[in-house]
Amino acid sequence: MKIETDTAAILSGVRWGKTIGSPISLVIENRDFSNWAEGMSGSVEHEGSIAPVTRPRPGHADLAGALKYDQADVRNILERSSARETAMRVAVGAVCRKFLDELGVKIGSYVTSVGNVELDHSAIEGKSHNDLFEQAEASEMRCPDHGATDRMKAAIDAATKDGNSLGGVFVVFAEGLPPGLGSHVHWDRRLDGLMAQALMSIQAIKGVEAGLGFEAARRPGSEVMDEILKDSEGGLTRNTNNAGGIEGGITNGMPLVMRAAMKPIPTLRRALRSVDMATGEPVEAAYERSDVCAVPAAAVIGEAMVSTVLAGAFLDKFGGDSMGEILCNLSAYKRSINDASSGPAGQ
Repeated sequence: MKIETDTAAILSGVRWGKTIGSPISLVIENRDFSNWAEGMSGSVEHEGSIAPVTRPRPGHADLAGALKYDQADVRNILERSSARETAMRVAVGAVCRKFLDELGVKIGSYVTSVGNVELDHSAIEGKSHNDLFEQAEASEMRCPDHGATDRMKAAIDAATKDGNSLGGVFVVFAEGLPPGLGSHVHWDRRLDGLMAQALMSIQAIKGVEAGLGFEAARRPGSEVMDEILKDSEGGLTRNTNNAGGIEGGITNGMPLVMRAAMKPIPTLRRALRSVDMATGEPVEAAYERSDVCAVPAAAVIGEAMVSTVLAGAFLDKFGGDSMGEILCNLSAYKRSINDASSGPAGQ
């Protein structure tokens, strides 16, 4: 339910369109806040200005959060756990994306399913990730299969009439990554682990895959591993990317491909059973304004999270105090990689 127009304003760290080395700070004004100034006030004098929420919604952080932080009013939980906070993640991700663009990295996403409606894989076969991304950008559902877009919209309309909600699956990719980002040495620096945590941190995401993901568990090894081949110029290449660009927690030079599954939004117009925390009586769960399906929006948030993790990984490996220094470090590394992969003749 898009009742706000978000605009991120830069408060510091940028002058005349370029970063200047100091921290970049951003602000997004919540135009709806004025309607809640008293109800969410930090002042005791406004206490009781709105009725407490005591009917937790199944599938939300309401009950678990209220128990954890010993809160009688569920609103103290639901306002902070709301996916509204991801607006700033997208703003920060845009800064990271601009940085990565200077390094030759392209990031995008597209939706592959909503509910039980999936795109036709034959319709996208042979197309590059960037082509799929451009087609997705022209779709209301951010799906590169326009026939599936219409079926997805119809499924959402049906769910709306039924007072229900729908989840789905989206893909986030990154092209132009050098091999060597991440680490196999430290468990907490494995790039696939960092990606999984970042994507799983998005509200309602319940599954994350790299490359083939769970499908790899159903195939024999000969159909999963990406064979290493010599290309026409004597370098190394692969003819498949089942690993999704990550081996041993490290990028291998192939495109990064991550997939995330979003559960249906748990706030439903169709009443779900709950228990009133104040009285202990069975009740219908509280209803707050909500979407029916947010998978296309979640894909954009996924792009922001992948951008943020990759920006950190680049700075860890090629960090410097200016773009020129970072680019110089990256260029020198790429030359060493090319020399190593070409064997004795290239040394």
